[in-house]
Amino acid sequence: MARVTLEQVVKRFGDTVVIPRLDLAIEDGEFVVLVGPSGCGKTTTLRMIAGLEEVSEGRVLIGPRDVTRVPPGKRNCAMVFQSYALYPHMTVRENITYGLRVRRVPKPEIDRLLAEAVRILGLEEFLDRRPKQLSGGQQQRVAIGRAIVRQPEVFLFDEPLSNLDAKLRVEMRTEIRQLHRRLGNTVVYVTHDQVEAMTLADRVCVMHRGRIEQIAAPLELYERPANTFVAAFIGTPAMNFLDARYQLEDGRPSVRLGDGSSLDLARGIPDGEEGRPVRLGVRPEHVAVAGEGTGFALRVREIEPLGPAKLLIGEVAGERFVAQVDAHLPVDLDTLCHLTVAPDRIHLFDPESGGALL
Repeated sequence: MARVTLEQVVKRFGDTVVIPRLDLAIEDGEFVVLVGPSGCGKTTTLRMIAGLEEVSEGRVLIGPRDVTRVPPGKRNCAMVFQSYALYPHMTVRENITYGLRVRRVPKPEIDRLLAEAVRILGLEEFLDRRPKQLSGGQQQRVAIGRAIVRQPEVFLFDEPLSNLDAKLRVEMRTEIRQLHRRLGNTVVYVTHDQVEAMTLADRVCVMHRGRIEQIAAPLELYERPANTFVAAFIGTPAMNFLDARYQLEDGRPSVRLGDGSSLDLARGIPDGEEGRPVRLGVRPEHVAVAGEGTGFALRVREIEPLGPAKLLIGEVAGERFVAQVDAHLPVDLDTLCHLTVAPDRIHLFDPESGGALL
């Protein structure tokens, strides 16, 4: 187990800078997930930790060791890939122990490490099967078993569940989290799936264009996003954004929307900022049905059933808005649905920088 530190790391491909000055510290035994849209730099960051991509500037440390120029095989990291990368002609037993045999580890030690790995992963009955005889989830467990027997200080996962169906992804998320609790190794995990990130991580690192937008515990990201990018990326369906202005209404701090409706705020308005433009953020699941003449009106253009709830999709003050309401709420298309939001569920952002105001 070891702390992973990236200090002022830069990555260039030719003249193109894909990672500009990144600092990241992952504590010993911590499970950190790098998440973001395609092309945000998360896989490149992981590959620089592994040594599969050369660092253009800066340093990579694993524990106290500077491994910036150390070859991948000597960094004591084990990487699990999206593609499993199993040898099709080898059995499960042979795939898991291949690296140990190449390093000429004594057979009793190989047998001990193999037995421990297959017990943890529930692979005992599959040891003599070949990859084509296994399901996708079983193949991924074999790939993880191959990583476990190396006894690395750091596990690196590169979108390991993206080839699995939805049911298997849920099952494998649980298995990976339980594996981390048993072994206690440092884990760096890359995914584009924010549900994976939120369910697995001790901390989630949200990346965008090679930069870290915010790194925090999952609940903190959800409840206190640092900016509009994080607010929009974390949460399903995505947060709604509306143009608004600070105002005092009968002495109460509030925001006024473009259609003239207003919502009370939980905190006061900064001195001298009444009338200032702001960007209002509201999560679809935080709206509540209101009486006519209160809150704001959603013009319903589409309805999507979700089982216990349904999504009302339409416009508020001329901007797209999605509300999640009870499945049995009687609502028709092209009608107005009056909604409100509790003051402590309102997010406010600077309309120019996108940074959080409250």
